[in-house]
Amino acid sequence: MGELPHRIYEHLRGRRPVGDLVHVWEDGGAVVGMAINLRFDCTFDVFASPSRRGTGDEVEMLSAAYETTRRHASGDGPGVVTDVFGLRRHEGRAARAAWLRAVPRLGPTVTERSLAPAIPEPRLPAGFAVRPATMADSAQLAAVRNSAFEEDWSARAFEAEVMRKPGYLPEREWVVVAPDGRVAAFTGTWLDALNRVGRFEPVGTHGDFRRRGLARAMMLHALRDMRALGMETATVEHAADNLPALELYRGLGFEKRWETFGYRR
Repeated sequence: MGELPHRIYEHLRGRRPVGDLVHVWEDGGAVVGMAINLRFDCTFDVFASPSRRGTGDEVEMLSAAYETTRRHASGDGPGVVTDVFGLRRHEGRAARAAWLRAVPRLGPTVTERSLAPAIPEPRLPAGFAVRPATMADSAQLAAVRNSAFEEDWSARAFEAEVMRKPGYLPEREWVVVAPDGRVAAFTGTWLDALNRVGRFEPVGTHGDFRRRGLARAMMLHALRDMRALGMETATVEHAADNLPALELYRGLGFEKRWETFGYRR
């Protein structure tokens, strides 16, 4: 999960100090698991080392994350929610499926594409350009996120709570700049050098600039960059009912790898 800083600093913004909500399990100095609690007000993520999956250690992590999220949740939601992903419904990890109760909800679809085939040359409308973000872009990055995702970032908050946090690298965030100087589209890219996987998260376009091929050109540029840096696979996820995203990613060669299913307790 290369985008952990995104999940922590953007998703937990303003809820509580992240030290209250992000927990790490160690064994002999090695990290064997972590939890991010209270995402979206009632959701948690648990990431367990492969050696601990399906064991009592993973159940302990799930129980601790559930208790933390339950304690801090508003109480107005559907309970405490987490996701399990697999190739087919209910093919998620057995320990989690046994510990949780299924919710009839299809979550994000995780898609992948190989970086081995040829990647088309990016083509942008006249006057638009792709470049890496810089620290000076905080106001523009806040504005494009607000438009794309109906958020309420200020330039100062985005710089302090995201751009200056551990793990965020402005050069790994790509932006499309419009002729008038505004950031028209953006994507964060995250590299897993161990597994040679590049990940897109998030991807967004300002409402004033949609349906112009900006996100496609930006992602093609980023895919080429990932390959140049030694990545072999790229991945991106989208909500199952987000048809524009599905069409965009399918047109870039991404294919469904996993489905995600919600569970609650």
